[in-house]
Amino acid sequence: MSTAAAGAAWAADGAASGLYVYPAPPGGLVYSMHNDTFTVRVRKPGGAWQDLYEYNVKIDADGPSDATVVQFDFEGEVEIGVQKNNGDFKRVAVRPTGRGVKPTVRDGLVVFKIDRPQNLSVEFDGDRLQNLHIFAGAPIARPAPGPDVVVYEPGLHTPPDGGLYFPVKSGQTIYVAGGAVLQGVFKPERVENVRIIGRGMVDRPADQLVVQDSHNVLIEGLTFLTPKHGTIACASSSKVTFRDIKTLSNGSWSDGVNLFGCKDVEVERAFIRTSDDSLAIYATRKSGVGDTQRVRVSDSIFWPDVAHAVFIGLHGDSKSPNVIEDVRIENIDILGLDEDDPEYQGALAISAGDTNTVRNILFEDVRVDHIQEGKLFNVRTVYNAKYNTSPGLLVDGVRFRNIRFTGAGWASPSTVSGLAADRPVRNISFENVTIAGRKLTGADPDLIEIGPNTQNVTFK
Repeated sequence: MSTAAAGAAWAADGAASGLYVYPAPPGGLVYSMHNDTFTVRVRKPGGAWQDLYEYNVKIDADGPSDATVVQFDFEGEVEIGVQKNNGDFKRVAVRPTGRGVKPTVRDGLVVFKIDRPQNLSVEFDGDRLQNLHIFAGAPIARPAPGPDVVVYEPGLHTPPDGGLYFPVKSGQTIYVAGGAVLQGVFKPERVENVRIIGRGMVDRPADQLVVQDSHNVLIEGLTFLTPKHGTIACASSSKVTFRDIKTLSNGSWSDGVNLFGCKDVEVERAFIRTSDDSLAIYATRKSGVGDTQRVRVSDSIFWPDVAHAVFIGLHGDSKSPNVIEDVRIENIDILGLDEDDPEYQGALAISAGDTNTVRNILFEDVRVDHIQEGKLFNVRTVYNAKYNTSPGLLVDGVRFRNIRFTGAGWASPSTVSGLAADRPVRNISFENVTIAGRKLTGADPDLIEIGPNTQNVTFK
């Protein structure tokens, strides 16, 4: 059977059952990409169990570890079974805890049900480094054949002529089928009206997928395993959507999503576990030039083993100052945070540098499970000698609303501070913020420090 016919058969089987399980990597990759820590299966309730391929992924630059990834798509309800293959265990947790997934253990087999697409971490005896990541998605429809449709079927794919990038043209829909393994990334540059969608895996890419000087681009569904330097970026582009992307990494500067001089950007339903910033929103930076405006980030999970979950404002153009404005970060789970360097601490952080103005920022409905080391909030105008050519100009209008931190770990007090009288931080509000069940009502040496050059910092 051809790969195209096989892909059609898998789609038909999934449509009939409501459960879409994708093939293992081809050839020798089935061994080299595998992690044998867990055996994972899925079924419709009462149906036959189906095996999932367990991918190996490298995480955490501070303590490099091998973790596991499985993925499938479904409709309705499914039951997931997990067997830990080496050693006994006393307890198991499924996070984010707010999802309310309650596993049961039957003769050493962990079983639980879910009835909607979601991304989960399964952790045995508190081990968050050799854990299991489950990406349970909604099906992505295979596009109908056409002159502007490109399909990467299950199997191994490398870019043409030994390069790093797969080609992209304006008007194309590129579909990467589940079971496809790409050893390279796409490069949407000076294009418009492009969709790159599907459930394929991008294996150890050497460069980011950068949407450059483009308009109306959608990247949806792809999973990136151990990217070398960063995962995905928008540079000098507009109307760009990153939806349902997943990435896990442990490399230096291995950010999740970077925004450089972009407008009208959406990040939806992402799972980003990184050894640098999960989400970084800057102005002028690298190949991106200009202001960054109208950013919407929602329904996502961030897990920075190093650095920040959200970092805004550090880079810009000191000679032609930029503005970063109208940013909404909503319905986010932060599963962990660990950063040793005080300069870069903050689960939710704004460090305005390079004469940037950062204004009209909303963080709403954010749940933080654990801070090993770092801060919950860090809002400042700064001069970073390593990266900046001038101090930031202004932070104005930042709202933290409905933020809940369990208090687990050992967080340092949060910070709100302006660099100088002419480089202030102002109009910062905290509304319904709780830390270990304790509502934040004002400056508190254990929880938050309000530094100099600040104006109108309020608590409700």
